[in-house]
Amino acid sequence: MTCCVPVPGYPDDAEQRVEADDKALMNLARKLGDGARQLEFAVPDAHCAACIRTIETSLKKLPQVETARVNLSKRRVRVVFDPARGAPSEIAPAIKASGYHTYLVETDADAAGDPALWELVRALAVAGFAAGNIMLFSVSIWSGANDATRDLFHWISAFIALPAIAYAGRPFFRSAWRALRVGRTNMDVPISIGVTLATLLSIYETAVSGEHAYFDASTSLLFFLLIGRTLDHLMRERARNAITNLARLAPPGATQIKADGSREFVALNEVRPGMVLDLKPGERVPVDATVLNGSSAMDYSIVSGETVPHDVAPGAEIMAGAMNLWGSLNIRAERASTDSFLARMADMMEAAEGARTRQRRVADRAASVYAPVVHTLAATTFLAWGLVTGDWHAAITNAVAVLIITCPCALALAVPIVHVVAAGKLFAHGILMKDGAALERAAEIDRVAFDKTGTLTRGRPVLVAQSGTLSAALDMAAALAAASTHPLSRALVIALGHRDTVAAEIVERPGQGIEAQANGVLWRLGSAGWCGVADRHDVVGTQVWLTRDGEPLAWFRFADIPRDDANTAIASLKKLGLRISLISGDRSDAVAALASEVGIADYSAGLLPADKVAAVGGLGNAMMVGDGINDAPALRAAHVSMAPASAADIGRSAADFVFTGEQLAAVPFVIRTARQAASIVNQNLAIAIGYNAIAVPLAVSGMVTPLIAAIAMSSSSLIVVLNALRLRWEGRTRVPKPRRSAPLAEPMPGIAE
Repeated sequence: MTCCVPVPGYPDDAEQRVEADDKALMNLARKLGDGARQLEFAVPDAHCAACIRTIETSLKKLPQVETARVNLSKRRVRVVFDPARGAPSEIAPAIKASGYHTYLVETDADAAGDPALWELVRALAVAGFAAGNIMLFSVSIWSGANDATRDLFHWISAFIALPAIAYAGRPFFRSAWRALRVGRTNMDVPISIGVTLATLLSIYETAVSGEHAYFDASTSLLFFLLIGRTLDHLMRERARNAITNLARLAPPGATQIKADGSREFVALNEVRPGMVLDLKPGERVPVDATVLNGSSAMDYSIVSGETVPHDVAPGAEIMAGAMNLWGSLNIRAERASTDSFLARMADMMEAAEGARTRQRRVADRAASVYAPVVHTLAATTFLAWGLVTGDWHAAITNAVAVLIITCPCALALAVPIVHVVAAGKLFAHGILMKDGAALERAAEIDRVAFDKTGTLTRGRPVLVAQSGTLSAALDMAAALAAASTHPLSRALVIALGHRDTVAAEIVERPGQGIEAQANGVLWRLGSAGWCGVADRHDVVGTQVWLTRDGEPLAWFRFADIPRDDANTAIASLKKLGLRISLISGDRSDAVAALASEVGIADYSAGLLPADKVAAVGGLGNAMMVGDGINDAPALRAAHVSMAPASAADIGRSAADFVFTGEQLAAVPFVIRTARQAASIVNQNLAIAIGYNAIAVPLAVSGMVTPLIAAIAMSSSSLIVVLNALRLRWEGRTRVPKPRRSAPLAEPMPGIAE
């Protein structure tokens, strides 16, 4: 991470410096569509909903800024801007003007660890030590110590408290000072005022031999506040580590094979689509690619949870992050590293936390009006008590209690902490949540609509039946199929195995089949009509025939079979009270057969993309689960959507959730998690609102001391955080590990014609 200014050779003239800044920033900015650019800035001081609102509001006032999104987990703000409408050099000053230190992020390297976390831990330790020791002296005072003994204990408490408060309170004091310096407030302002007033009041009481001092309240308040803030930071750190670990799965670079055969190592960010790369055993795939030469097996366990290696051969598509197990491969890069599978997963993880859901917007608005309301309430309490009773000591004590007890930490944490925990839980089960708002919508659905091919089914043809047992015929069928890359040919080769028979003059007829002349005999492997035989229409599936000089020798039937756990997943969804629909563009007989096999009563066939959109729109609050390009409009139109990682790019982009394994159990798991999250969010909001409804009147009426206020306020935040953590353990039924009980296509026993 480096700051964008200054740079060597930096010009002295102000206009030239601005121009140099703009050029440097434009070179560093990531190019997006329609001329837009993207920059990322670190904002290490951001820690709450009010910080997000302040930074984003400041940036959106700039005409060149199209979107600005703060990610609390990474303490960064991602800014999309149009350079035609304004200079990028104005962005960082706008963040600083809102009261936050910032610098440009050029890399994701973080070798120094997390200094913010260690500062919180050290402050927590100091506050805990001080609070514990001061409490011992306070117990002695409460037990009857008075006069000189009481004064001595107060002075000892002051000796412990003052340096502890100065050190442990730095996260709050710094934040409050930055806000006040630019003429605004945040939730740390009343906290800092409360702690400072309680400390000053305690020093005064100690100096005049007063009966009460509140050093225990000040240190205990900081201690409990720091516990809540540290827990929040840890949860966000877990989410950030998940994103960072994804990026680390990609290798630092790759070996490029040039046109002249020479090899050169290129950095990952220099790999471009079309480059031919050499992939050795034990190396990870740098970017999404296609195998050109060689055969091997890929370990997708880290990327998708798949524990069984995937065999790959020329033509196979492989994803960034997968590990090559044993064979050397030549691969062609299909995407740049910034658009690879790993990069898209990381982007989805980041977007999951940054979304503004309806519940989160309510909590953010409530937190944004907190400071002026609390300041007014505390001032009113002070004046009312002082003017009515004439006891200004009691007035300031009650005002301090109001400042402390009304901190909205619980309200600010109520929604985002649940989203962070939910995103982490889903990610641990191989499910990526693109948008936190989708979690809220997923809890509202009453129906799930599935696409057929590639969603409920594997999306790959499998040999399910065959006739003919002559070895020579099967050898020839395998030899012909091996000469083609057609999906049916590949499935046949996998099922029959590679045979030694070699046919001469093999020719592939697109849309028809493969033929070969061998020893004056014409062999054909293809469709029934092209081979000159009558197709069978009494069964579901695709038939391929083998003929010799027009004489049928064997037929092979292929089908796209359901995923291994399709029936189990459908049954689980029904137990959740959801209705199930199957909408497909496939033939009605194939759709009806699959619907019957997996237990779906409501199905539609022969639907075009526009028909699917209309069908989904008529289902109300439905989740659409699909994978193809033709499913993308329906995925976008649905109330919430989900797609497998094997889906087309546009399908993954349109979906709200992506599951990286092969198991459909991810669908009911998402819905259960969403419902649990919605329930916990509602509980958290009720806790936060209920706490303030009870605590504020008690503080205003003088029934709460600053110490009790500190304990009550901090306890509410801890309860909210701990309640959110329940989501990690509720419904601990794991998504079954993906398995392959059979190869992609398997030979079936011969079936006599």
